[in-house]
Amino acid sequence: MAKAPPTASQTAAPPDADSDVTDSRIAPDPLSAVLPALSALGAIASIATIHWVGQDKSAERARARRKAGVALRDLESCCMGLQEIFKRLHRNPKLFGGEGAAVTSPLKFGVHGPRIDQATARTYHQLMNDIASMLVLASQNAFDVMCAIEDGEITVPEQLFFGFGEQQDRLNKLIQNRATLKLSVETGLDVADKLAWLVRELKKCKIE
Repeated sequence: MAKAPPTASQTAAPPDADSDVTDSRIAPDPLSAVLPALSALGAIASIATIHWVGQDKSAERARARRKAGVALRDLESCCMGLQEIFKRLHRNPKLFGGEGAAVTSPLKFGVHGPRIDQATARTYHQLMNDIASMLVLASQNAFDVMCAIEDGEITVPEQLFFGFGEQQDRLNKLIQNRATLKLSVETGLDVADKLAWLVRELKKCKIE
């Protein structure tokens, strides 16, 4: 006696059995996003340098094009933008926290390549666009603030310079120690918070 053909419920794959396979692609290297995000923080932390080399200023240097108050306001906005970027990186641990054996891998291209779905891919590219914009803005605004400090429009106490230097050192240690992707994102978020506070303190130092 011939067997009855299997029913649809018998032949159907278990729910979500292949959802991670059929709708996924290899992710772009997450380090390509994390590194420029850290670089944007580094651009702001470089304000510390003024404390050491500001005395070598040239009398013929170009004048800043923006008022100190505007530059400080825009730099604070950058810090807040970077806080949000690192929060978004932190909210996507599968992509930006490593996965499996790669979670303990040091900063290195090519070791963090999980499969991701289309929604995660869109998140990645949106983040890349925001990070690229923030890197440009942070470097320009930090430069303008440094010019204002050098020109005497902002009088900065030594402890604030040391504060920026401390955050700069934390970023340097991530590179020197080849920290994991997860630690880099977590540290980046904390550094962004600290830099935002330091910039708010700088705003109090502007000469009226």
